[in-house]
Amino acid sequence: MPYRKVTWSESDQRISIYNCGCNFSCIGCSYKLLQPQLEKPVPVERIEELLAHYRPRKVTFLGGECTTNPALPRLLAFSKREIGAETWLGHTNGSKLPLPDLDGANVSLKAFSPEKHREYTGYPAEPIYANFRAGFEAGLQMKASAVYIPGFLDLDELEPMAEFLASLSPDLPFHLMGFVPVPGTTWPRPTEEQMARAVDVVRRHLRRVSYSHLTVEDMRNWQQRSKRWASIQIA
Repeated sequence: MPYRKVTWSESDQRISIYNCGCNFSCIGCSYKLLQPQLEKPVPVERIEELLAHYRPRKVTFLGGECTTNPALPRLLAFSKREIGAETWLGHTNGSKLPLPDLDGANVSLKAFSPEKHREYTGYPAEPIYANFRAGFEAGLQMKASAVYIPGFLDLDELEPMAEFLASLSPDLPFHLMGFVPVPGTTWPRPTEEQMARAVDVVRRHLRRVSYSHLTVEDMRNWQQRSKRWASIQIA
């Protein structure tokens, strides 16, 4: 399975490595808007050369779903053991945690109830939450996020999700994203009032809650909007 691109952030001293493909089939996946293209596969050996050249402080793996790539353990080990970098899964569905040579993971939680989770993703919920707990107990720096979809992934899903996270630590960072309509769905983007209520529900349980309420145009230009992800493509 090929990697599709590698970027370098001078300000953060970070290399980001982007994978293709996913083992979930999420109905509302934002990649339906982004439509990342595989222009020319980037060999693992080339990525190792770039890591050795730039010697980043941090190496972040992104997707699709970054843990589906069989080269991930090799690149984690090289980044950690050869370069001494901090290693992160920038976003993951949590289906393959924890991992050796990994410092932290930002897990995108899709739903809490088994029925909703399987309907939305095609994958069972229980392993995801068990893996999140295992990563936390293994000492990984864990973060979580979720998409608020009024009428589907609603407050009755978000609150038990927040309660689960708070049972591990009420200080776990959590980011709530308002749903951005994608092709093939009929769910609406939440209103400002709905978004405020959802954030309030999560904050009853967690102390470190942030949120975003993007439009379709915002989503398509998220890297240009965010200084945090300002970077240049190096492969």
